[in-house]
Amino acid sequence: MKIAFVGKGGSGKTTLSSLFIRHLSAAGIPVVAVDADINQHLGPALGLDEDQAAAFPAMGAHLPEIKEYLRGANPRIASAGTMIKTTPPGHGSRLLRVTEDNPVYGACARPLSLEGGEARLMVTGPFSESDLGVACYHSKVGAVELFLNHLVDGRDEYVVVDMTAGSDSFASGLFTRFDMTFLVAEPTRKGVAVYRQYSEYARDFGVALRVVGNKVQGPDDLEFLRAEVGDDLLVTVGHSDWVRSMEKGRPPCFASLEEANRRALRVMHEAADAAYATRDWERFTRQMVHFHLKNAESWGNERTGADLAAQVDPAFVLDERLTLTR
Repeated sequence: MKIAFVGKGGSGKTTLSSLFIRHLSAAGIPVVAVDADINQHLGPALGLDEDQAAAFPAMGAHLPEIKEYLRGANPRIASAGTMIKTTPPGHGSRLLRVTEDNPVYGACARPLSLEGGEARLMVTGPFSESDLGVACYHSKVGAVELFLNHLVDGRDEYVVVDMTAGSDSFASGLFTRFDMTFLVAEPTRKGVAVYRQYSEYARDFGVALRVVGNKVQGPDDLEFLRAEVGDDLLVTVGHSDWVRSMEKGRPPCFASLEEANRRALRVMHEAADAAYATRDWERFTRQMVHFHLKNAESWGNERTGADLAAQVDPAFVLDERLTLTR
């Protein structure tokens, strides 16, 4: 199951995504955590100190290796150099599983011991000095999009992505890669403005979107969110002394998280799990192709000097039942 956390900057989406990852790990569920936010705070939220977080390999720095591996023996892809962030898999491509060992994980993922379980963490990486003033952030998350495009995940395994703030993810097809998107919203006008924009953009693509109200302090906050987001409001989260300790670098045992907030995580888990019943691999593949053709026409053909539309394999549908190519 592929899960995204989105919301405006400061809404608490990284905190909520880290709590959800801890919840899954504590339940013994395989999980890959991906930090696709420009601010790169997920590692520290999962217990890494600053030096440990800074030492993580950036997915963007390993993009050539990722492309070469995923390309496999796909005859429609002439070389890894002609692959772009939206290149879809086809017959002969190498696909990825959540729980396997492969060169992509070997280069970009590191294990984290969490709440009696183990999760893998991958990060896009921050801007470097050479990027400043010349690079678009979406060039950094291209590796994440390729990773998700080639992932054949099942019901009882999770990939949780902490997305960039606001509606920035709509600059690529990344927002359609998920079984469930949790939009974290504060009970303020600014907090729900991102929801309105996100829900409007996502509607035409069948994106499953549920709102998690954060920093909710009382009935008035709850009523405000209900009035603004309606039935999309899934659950709310209030003040947490556990989170405050975690943000100070002194996280207590996860079992001591407040019962109301643990219950909220269970509700989110149930909603994510229920989304499996509506999973549509044909639509997923069709949307991959849609955004690939748009990117090819807009800039990809010129950048690579190739006709990237020819990379589309019309007979291929991504599906978790596929046998992986090695």
